[in-house]
Amino acid sequence: MGLFDKKHCDICGEKISLLGNRKLEDGNLCKDCAKLLSPFMTDRRRSTVEDIKAHLQYREDNKEKVTAFNPTKVIGDKTRIYLDEDKQQWLISSQHDWRDENPDVMDFSQVTGSSLDIDESKWQIYRKLPDGKQASYDPPRYEFKYTFNMIILVNSPWFSEIKFRVNDNRIDNRNSVEYREAQRNASEIRNALEQMREGVREAVASASMPKTAIKCPHCNATTIPDENGCCEYCGGAITTA
Repeated sequence: MGLFDKKHCDICGEKISLLGNRKLEDGNLCKDCAKLLSPFMTDRRRSTVEDIKAHLQYREDNKEKVTAFNPTKVIGDKTRIYLDEDKQQWLISSQHDWRDENPDVMDFSQVTGSSLDIDESKWQIYRKLPDGKQASYDPPRYEFKYTFNMIILVNSPWFSEIKFRVNDNRIDNRNSVEYREAQRNASEIRNALEQMREGVREAVASASMPKTAIKCPHCNATTIPDENGCCEYCGGAITTA
């Protein structure tokens, strides 16, 4: 086959345009199918055709989770973390109509860590001389720009981290309101992530504790409360504290 022969997508079978091919480890992917992948997937070139098919099935199943997702808490400015505390699930999106982009819905238990990287860009400012040339100020003057990048480590078969920018625009002053607001948003996000992990750890520890039989105050039966803390015979709520 020639270098410029048309290729076919190994997922949908359609012809791939000259600049529309996305290489896989053992095949080709068209740009339309590539748009369906999770934005957090970074090892597409090392993925096989079967890997991509499995991933796209995961993305299709994810649509049902998005439909059932009911945010009870939202954190962030442009890029936001949405929490469904009832289902112990979360997602990230920078879109107003976030349901339309099929964001990856993950469980609280999939969070394994987080970190904040504050990127500082620095460059020197020069003064203009009468002859049109530039010269340094004495002492030299500099301009700065700051970007807050949040990295969330996750346990997922498709990606290991989620990286996004906390602040909408680059910040030029460490003492500005925008800088403090970015710090506040970053802290709130990290606190929420830590609470997710702590809640999961507590639930696991509680589930591993041996169950103790107690007397139900409603029916007087000796019972071991179920997972909802209710009597196994009459269904009455039992307070063990």
